[in-house]
Amino acid sequence: MNVLIAGATGYLGNELIKILVKHRKIKIKYLCGNNSVGKKITDFDKSIKSKLPKISRITKSKINECDIIFTALPNGEAQIISKKLNKHNVLIDLSGDFRLKNSNDYLKWYKRKHKAIHNIKNSIYLLPELSKLKLNKYQIISCPGCYPTSILLPLVPLIKNKLIKTNNVIIDSKSGYSGAGRGVHKKFKDKNLYESLSAYGISLHRHNSEILQELNAYTNRNIKFTFTPHLTPMFRGILSTIYIDLNKNINQNNVINSLRQFYKGKTFIKIANKDALLSTNDVLGTNKCIISVCKSKYKDKIILLSAIDNLIKGGSGQAIQNMNLRFGFNEREGIK
Repeated sequence: MNVLIAGATGYLGNELIKILVKHRKIKIKYLCGNNSVGKKITDFDKSIKSKLPKISRITKSKINECDIIFTALPNGEAQIISKKLNKHNVLIDLSGDFRLKNSNDYLKWYKRKHKAIHNIKNSIYLLPELSKLKLNKYQIISCPGCYPTSILLPLVPLIKNKLIKTNNVIIDSKSGYSGAGRGVHKKFKDKNLYESLSAYGISLHRHNSEILQELNAYTNRNIKFTFTPHLTPMFRGILSTIYIDLNKNINQNNVINSLRQFYKGKTFIKIANKDALLSTNDVLGTNKCIISVCKSKYKDKIILLSAIDNLIKGGSGQAIQNMNLRFGFNEREGIK
C-alpha cells in the first residue's frame, strides 16, 4: 500500500519513517513538509538509511495516489487535509484534530474553531487495546495523545471492573521534552530544558478533555481526576504516577489480577510484578506500556506506575499498530 507522511521531518514523522521502512505491506511514496521542501530526510535524522523521496509539498493529486495518509502536523492541519480525501483514502492522524467528538470542546480546549466538523463522524478515537469496534467503516483514525495513552491503559480496566473509587483520582505525569515537538526550545525558551523539571498546564492542559471524554466513554461513569504534567530533562519517555482509592474489600492483588486478565494476549501491554519500580528506560524504543501496581502506606489506597515511550506507544508506533488493525495486517507488523 502506498503511504504519504505529512510532517515527515518532526520527531513523530521520523519515527513513522523508521518503522514503516521495515513494514512488509507498505511503500513510502511521499514525504511531505512545509519548511523543508527539497531536502532529504537524512538532513533531519541521519540514522534513516533507506533510500526515500525528498521532502515535497502535499497536494490533492499526491493524496489521490496514496492509500494511507499519516499526518504528524500541528493541530488544525489534518482537518484541512481531511477535506481533500477521496473515498479510498484512510487518514491516520497523530494530532489532536479528531480526538474530541464535540466541536465545542475542541474550541474550548484548542482555542480554535474546527475546520472539518462534518468529518468528525467519519473518525474514530483508537486506543487499540481498548477498542472493540469495527474499524473498516471509519476513514479517519485519530491516535491518542501520549499522556492519555499512559493514563487510560492502567485506569480503564479498574474503573470498568469497579475496583476503585472515581471521585478523586490524582495523576502526576512526567514527559521527555520531545513531546513538545521540534519547536520545544522556542516554546520553552525561558526554561533550562536539560537541567530542570517544570510543571506546566496545571488544570488547563488540553489532554484533560481527552482523558475525561475517554474515561467516561469506556466506563460509563463520571470520573473526577486531577492531572498535572511535567517537562523533564530527558529527550523521550513518559512515566505516569496515579494515586487511587480502592473500593471496599479490594486489595493490591485484586488490582494486579484484574489488569492481567484484562490485557491477556495483548502484545504491547505488560503488567509488572508487585511493587516494581518502573523507569522510562524500560520502554525506550518500544511500543510497550508497562504498568506496575504498588502498595501505599494506607490499606485503602494504591499507586499505579505506567511507562511508555511517548514517540512510539504514545505516537508513531501506536499509529502503525492502528493501521495494522484497520487493514487486517498482523498487529505487530513492522513494530519491534
